[in-house]
Amino acid sequence: MRNKICNARRLVVKVGSALVTNNGAGLDKAAMADWARQIAVLRNAGKQVVLVSSGAIAAGMQRLGWTKRPHEMHKLQAAAAVGQMGLVEAYEDAFSRHGLHTAQILLTHEDLADRKRYLNARSTLTTLLELGVVPIINENDTIVTDEIKFGDNDTLGALVANLIEAHALIILTDQKGLYTADPRQDPTATLISEGRAEDKSYEAMAGGAGSGISKGGMITKIRAAQRAARSGAHTCIASGHESDGLIRLANGEPLGSLLYATSSPLQARKQWLADHLQLAGDLVIDDGAVAALRSGRSLLPVGVIEVRGDFERGSAVACRTPGGEEIARGLVNYSSTECRRVARKPSVEIEKLLGYIDEPELIHRDNMVLR
Repeated sequence: MRNKICNARRLVVKVGSALVTNNGAGLDKAAMADWARQIAVLRNAGKQVVLVSSGAIAAGMQRLGWTKRPHEMHKLQAAAAVGQMGLVEAYEDAFSRHGLHTAQILLTHEDLADRKRYLNARSTLTTLLELGVVPIINENDTIVTDEIKFGDNDTLGALVANLIEAHALIILTDQKGLYTADPRQDPTATLISEGRAEDKSYEAMAGGAGSGISKGGMITKIRAAQRAARSGAHTCIASGHESDGLIRLANGEPLGSLLYATSSPLQARKQWLADHLQLAGDLVIDDGAVAALRSGRSLLPVGVIEVRGDFERGSAVACRTPGGEEIARGLVNYSSTECRRVARKPSVEIEKLLGYIDEPELIHRDNMVLR
């Protein structure tokens, strides 16, 4: 199985705040330089690499003398603005020693939720890779708000892997990999060397939240692996403290935990739909509609019990059971007001009720992805 990483031509490498800042002590420039050296080796071996790096907020906290991560959004934004300068400068210096150019890209979920901006981001990244540039990506914490933030860079790493159709996502952390329990609390915990990314049982094995410096934890890495698997990318969670860890992984050495993708990659448009982290509303559907969606059919108005939220035509919405389980998500053909007027009605009545008919379906199967 380790040849899945070895054979990967396009890689996304994610490093977290605790590693980048040596647990909040300030930017660990020696570690950053070492990752740059290893990525240079991978580039010389013909691989394309995108680096997703946390650390701006943590670096800013250190510069500002803060010992605890603030909760106020304006303070987080200020810390990111201060820290991003040093972070980019350190990476630029590290990669330039190996003759590599870097490019800074700051993203918000809004950039990927909008189809046009999603395609623009994809085009820019693929062009940079073709030019031999190493893109360095971070969430745009300086302008991010609660409504548009990714929440952690593990998720961002998976979204980038899907965006550029990477073959593998490598998440470097302060743990050796995924364990059967939190090794910091359970001495009997054992390392999981390999497993299916789609295996839901791993979520129960994950420890709690990350440190006071990092935002995520093992649970976000597991969910990132599940998300990356939707585009066929395999994920390896490994220690960032391993000597030549990236090079050894690329050579097929069994470091960390490999969570490999087993399902067929989604089509590009459906992958974009699956990656929506915020949805405009919900369509609550009955059992018949649930069965229809799971058998590959479109959502008709007759199967809708309730419409929640206010949204426009073309918005991304969730299809849920009355109990709240998300069955699918897709692009709706009518506004929330119109959906309420045609809910529980057959499609032949749409024109009479609305005065026009766009499509007979509320969501066409081609614009829908099952969860």
